[in-house]
Amino acid sequence: MKKLLLSLLFMATPFLTFAQEKGIAEKINEGFQPVADWWGSVVFYSVPITNDVEMPLVIILLLSAGFIFTLVFKFVNVKNFPTAINIVRGKFDDVDHVETTDGEGEVTHFQALTAALSGTVGLGNIAGVAIAISMGGPGATLWMILAGLIGMSSKFVECTLGVKYRDVGEDGTIYGGPMYYLKKGFADIGKSTLGKVLAVVFAVMCIGGSFGGGNMFQANQAAQQFNSMIGAEGVSAGLIFGVVMAIVVGIVIIGGIKRIGSITEKVVPFMVGIYLLAAIVILGFNISSIGSAFGQIWDGAFNPEGITGGIVGVLIIGFRRAAFSNEAGVGSAAIAHSAVKTKYPASEGLVALLEPFIDTVVVCTMTALVIIITNGDGSIMTYGVKSADGVLATSAAFESVIPWFPYVLTVAVVLFAFSTMLSWSYYGLQSWMFLFGRSKRSDYTYKILFCLFIIIGSAASLGAVTDFSDAMIFAMAVPNVIGLFFLFPKVREELSRYLTAIKAKKS
Repeated sequence: MKKLLLSLLFMATPFLTFAQEKGIAEKINEGFQPVADWWGSVVFYSVPITNDVEMPLVIILLLSAGFIFTLVFKFVNVKNFPTAINIVRGKFDDVDHVETTDGEGEVTHFQALTAALSGTVGLGNIAGVAIAISMGGPGATLWMILAGLIGMSSKFVECTLGVKYRDVGEDGTIYGGPMYYLKKGFADIGKSTLGKVLAVVFAVMCIGGSFGGGNMFQANQAAQQFNSMIGAEGVSAGLIFGVVMAIVVGIVIIGGIKRIGSITEKVVPFMVGIYLLAAIVILGFNISSIGSAFGQIWDGAFNPEGITGGIVGVLIIGFRRAAFSNEAGVGSAAIAHSAVKTKYPASEGLVALLEPFIDTVVVCTMTALVIIITNGDGSIMTYGVKSADGVLATSAAFESVIPWFPYVLTVAVVLFAFSTMLSWSYYGLQSWMFLFGRSKRSDYTYKILFCLFIIIGSAASLGAVTDFSDAMIFAMAVPNVIGLFFLFPKVREELSRYLTAIKAKKS
């Protein structure tokens, strides 16, 4: 498999060079633009909130689900937060039987968490936060935090279902995610046909999203940041970066979720650590300004000046950015979490609720504080005016205190892109095999295609194709949230069963 992959990658390079020279990518982009625009208008259909502000229906759906599940499960995101920490620490491993043959699964709780985090912690935390603050001012931060907190409940529900309804192959390989709990869970409640339809729709959208937002976009942004740092330009620079990245990703994904988990458990803490350490250094140098920054966040959330739509506008900007950042309710994370070693589905659901907290409440908030503090003189952005490039704005904020930070940011961007591609390759593969079977041919076909798309994304500018597939990621939320509303009583049963097991251990 490795030799085949390497051969195809190197064979693809001259073809892509020829295609780029002939402008084939631009022609594809131009011809596909109307389709992309139509699909984006469908997925992100907006409803008017005020005369000046609209909000995509899919974002309303995601936020409503998080709010409802927070109430239904009696603030599981707060009440059971300490339990989630203890599960990751291994305190209840003897309850889960994760280290014995009694428990099914391929990865530990920590590996499952980092694999899922690697798919959400990324450019949205760097570029997306800057764009949200430029549009909504400091106040958008508060609403991002609130959306992250209620998103924890959605992650709990979908990831519990992911483990409960997973399939285990004869060789012990785990197959799980919304495709399976939509199909099997709906069969449980006597709605088999509806479940199968929703499962297929989700799988198709997930495959498209894995090639676009989870692959080409990541590769393209990483290639641009890296080549900008070293001063490289042109098609050849993008191709070289793409081939190297594709080879590294290919070597990892050939090993499946076990290898992905073993890599992400090292890469994710490292990359988040690098980024947060830089943020802490900047906040340390400006410790006297932190109180003022939080004051701007609070005042801006309820008293925004010069922001279109006023309070409602700021609220929507913050909510929307959080939903794009942590993907709570989209269903993608349930695929990674379903591979965990446990006999209690709710144990992994509780672990999963840590994901939006780390992604949105911690990482996004740290980014926001750095931007707000360093933008005191308005040199980085003007609040109320959308920043053209969020990465550059964030880079400028960090660089104002740490002159060599662009080099650190380049490492972070490449690692974020790399880890995101690892996770989305697994999400796409699981959906691909759900539709086309679990054969070796199906496995290899998807992985080869995925690696080829890395090269395409690094060397070409296929904006319309990427926009189309990025919208697919949020289209996944529709069948998934429908499934969550029908199946959450099963989650309540699993939570009760697991908490009873923990109490029995303590007594």
